[in-house]
Amino acid sequence: MNIFGIGLPEMAIILVIALLVFGPKKLPEIGRSLGKTLRSFQEASKDFETEFKREAEAMEKSVQMQAQLESEKSKTPPDAHG
Repeated sequence: MNIFGIGLPEMAIILVIALLVFGPKKLPEIGRSLGKTLRSFQEASKDFETEFKREAEAMEKSVQMQAQLESEKSKTPPDAHG
């Protein structure tokens, strides 16, 4: 188990220090708020990724349409209408 480059022994030391600093009553509350923060960060990250993909697809479609229009424009001779 390796989270953010921190192994199990380091996590245990951090937990013991947090327990000593905050006390047993405050520690679950801090854990819940940390969990909520991480969850909201993940949701924001997913939203950003989804929006980024949507914009990239829209831009790709726009470029394809523009290329198709230019291709059609170059196929028609200039004196064909007249």
